[in-house]
Amino acid sequence: MSHAPRTRTVLGCTLLVVSLGAGAGACGRSDSNPLSAKPYDAAGQVVYNGPAGSAKADPERPLEISARGNGRLTDVTAADAQGRYLAGELDGDGHRWHSTAPLVAGTHYTVVVSTEDSDGSPGRRTLTFDTAAPKDAVKVEFGPDAGKYGVGQPITAELSKPVKDKAARAIVERALKVESTPKVEGNWYWVDDKMLHYRPKDYWPTDATIRVSSRLEGVKIANKLYGGAAHPLKITTGDRIEAITDASSHYMTVKRNGEVINTIPVTTGKPGFSTRNGVKVVLGKQYFVRMRGETVGISASSSDGYDLPVYYATRVTWSGEYVHAAPWSVGSQGSENVSHGCTGMSTGNAAWFYETVTEGDIVKVVNSIGEDMTPFDNGFGDWNVEWDKWRKGSVLQADLKAGQSKLNSARLRPQV
Repeated sequence: MSHAPRTRTVLGCTLLVVSLGAGAGACGRSDSNPLSAKPYDAAGQVVYNGPAGSAKADPERPLEISARGNGRLTDVTAADAQGRYLAGELDGDGHRWHSTAPLVAGTHYTVVVSTEDSDGSPGRRTLTFDTAAPKDAVKVEFGPDAGKYGVGQPITAELSKPVKDKAARAIVERALKVESTPKVEGNWYWVDDKMLHYRPKDYWPTDATIRVSSRLEGVKIANKLYGGAAHPLKITTGDRIEAITDASSHYMTVKRNGEVINTIPVTTGKPGFSTRNGVKVVLGKQYFVRMRGETVGISASSSDGYDLPVYYATRVTWSGEYVHAAPWSVGSQGSENVSHGCTGMSTGNAAWFYETVTEGDIVKVVNSIGEDMTPFDNGFGDWNVEWDKWRKGSVLQADLKAGQSKLNSARLRPQV
């Protein structure tokens, strides 16, 4: 947006008349005021460096608009097809305006230029042009697929190209929007150069609608690197289902919206194969899975080797941890841990659990002698990251916190 030149003083009420299109009498002036006149076509008064004809503008070049002869520019407004305004600056003498932010690539611009002649009469000229499409674009793919999920489901954004620079990451993150109804506090976390995760401070609300979108397309991220297309995403949540397994008591407590709906005797990982502590998120469900020790590094000839048909298998890690039916260990369920890391229960209880939970529901293990669930490399362990640390994974939140710290420090310094 531009600023009016500071070299000419005009009564504030007169400017208000122009912007609102009201009659000159609003400020007690007559219609002879030149600013109350209908703007003339300023085509011969405006010069700009945009493309001619059907040619497309290079988004790497700034946009410049100048006034010819005795004319002056009073305002310049440039916006792209998505309604994003282009920041710019008007020289103090009103003879030149130039953009101060990069143009969006691959879009259509409408530029409205307001002028005045030597008598102060207002003129106007509308310019339009297209910018060239980017040669190198960073596309964004949101996850999970559209549908209904549990309240623990994180949102993911995978970039087609790595983004490492802090300033470039800020541009990307600012363009990725997550809107929840009801509203919740949340932010993105940069897992690596190509992957971001989004989660709220606490779990999503029940019966929420979450919409994810990107305004990155055509936006300059770095030198000759622009944002690409992204399909918007909509997911919803249902009830808050939490399954808490206590590995020391050998029981799982299942809650719906905070109320206990079932208590199930289980067995978890035995020493050397202890189940991971922490919060996990249901990744998927399979009615039948053939489980073999060799897939997790256990030799078939070992005393710990196994090759079993498993039913009602609810997956919680990519490395092979499930909640599933284990009829062979019913005698140990509720009393000791004998599995190779999974949470085993009777076939009847496993069928009930399988039908009760859905992707995105919470499965938490406590009091295991095993390691803790890692945040990002073995499923969705996002909820094991404390909120203060999670916020630091956002470039925007980290910058905001740093700025607030500087402000607080300045306030504490004594005045001299």
